[in-house]
Amino acid sequence: MTAVLTAGVDEAGRGPLAGPVYAAAVILDPDRPIDGLTDSKLLAPTERERLAELIRSRARAWAVSWADVHEIDAINILQASLLAMQRAVAALSVPPQLALVDGDRAPKFSCRAEAIIQGDLSQPAISAASILAKVERDAEMRRLAVHYPGYGFENHKGYGTREHLTALDRLGVCSIHRRSFEPVRSRMNGIVCR
Repeated sequence: MTAVLTAGVDEAGRGPLAGPVYAAAVILDPDRPIDGLTDSKLLAPTERERLAELIRSRARAWAVSWADVHEIDAINILQASLLAMQRAVAALSVPPQLALVDGDRAPKFSCRAEAIIQGDLSQPAISAASILAKVERDAEMRRLAVHYPGYGFENHKGYGTREHLTALDRLGVCSIHRRSFEPVRSRMNGIVCR
């Protein structure tokens, strides 16, 4: 019996106050296994980078996509996360027959889908997607830090750390902040930079 062509799907960046939400889809190659795959949050940044390189070189197919801040504010973070997942699966060079999605819900894909709570700990393909999404989003936040200096995006990646909140009070809301999120929304009466 032929194995079902399965993609793991996960997102990164649902919680931050700034920046896009990213999603990745990965179809692993059983003939080219990758040791050490797990939830990206449990890995040191250097280990995530190392594994991301292996995933890109050994996976049968992989794709990364995102939903931007305007989409997050327009449709909410959950729907934007699901949209990013749909885009990632649609961008795969090999269409999967099944998508395994980390979490308690899966968006509609052109294939069958199954949501798995803590799937990034139990399903290697989801772990691989978790790693790629996190690595790509972190890289984007470092790039955005150059365009929006002073916020510390290169350090906290948009999460609501003390450093970020202090910068938000000092510099105001910038164009990559999620205006539908607190405590960004309550600061909208303050300085708004472009």
